Amino acid sequence: MIVIVDERHLVKEGFHSLFDREGVASATFDPNEFSEWVSTAADDDVKSVRAFLIGDCLDTHVYPRKIRDRSVAPVIALSEHNSLENTLRLFESGVDDVVRKPVHIRELLARISAISRRSQEDTSFSQIGRLRIFGDGRDPEIDGKPLPLPRRERRILEFLFANTGRRVTKTQVFNAIYGIFDEEVEENVVESHISKLRKKLREKLGYDPIESKRFLGYRLVTA
Repeated sequence: MIVIVDERHLVKEGFHSLFDREGVASATFDPNEFSEWVSTAADDDVKSVRAFLIGDCLDTHVYPRKIRDRSVAPVIALSEHNSLENTLRLFESGVDDVVRKPVHIRELLARISAISRRSQEDTSFSQIGRLRIFGDGRDPEIDGKPLPLPRRERRILEFLFANTGRRVTKTQVFNAIYGIFDEEVEENVVESHISKLRKKLREKLGYDPIESKRFLGYRLVTA
């Protein structure tokens, strides 16, 4: 899930719509709402955030510090002012990148993936057994051959890998894929997505790489 913070409704809804077209969940906040949310939200909700985009806000310099207390997700400032002074001020506030608008939504996603890879000292892909997982929108590969997946199933696989070694609950998966404020989709849809994903992986790998335990959640495993 991508969190967007901006004072302007049209800006927030515009980004929300563009992310939705790419199959990426997002949530929008006014600055005051975000300040309260990032301080009081449940850990599971904060951990479901893939990146924070900070737009036009009076107290932009405050947010990166508050975010860092709760999350290691990339923080990107969206700037409309092409000046060195403004750019340096934003970096000094603690953001990971400064992007001048207008910007294509795919460029933002690429920057988010790049920052995440660097922070994890990662390569352009992640390997688990015969399965190779990318974080830039590409389908996973098994034995070097692409495994085409619907975007929701692909994001679930990426989320499970990002949490390798830990179990994630159905709620955590839902929040990461659909967003914490999506009330139009039932949480049980996660079970359907994971069931279809497991079937496809099992057919190609010869085993089920997603371990499921009732009430405990899901975990990615090797054979």
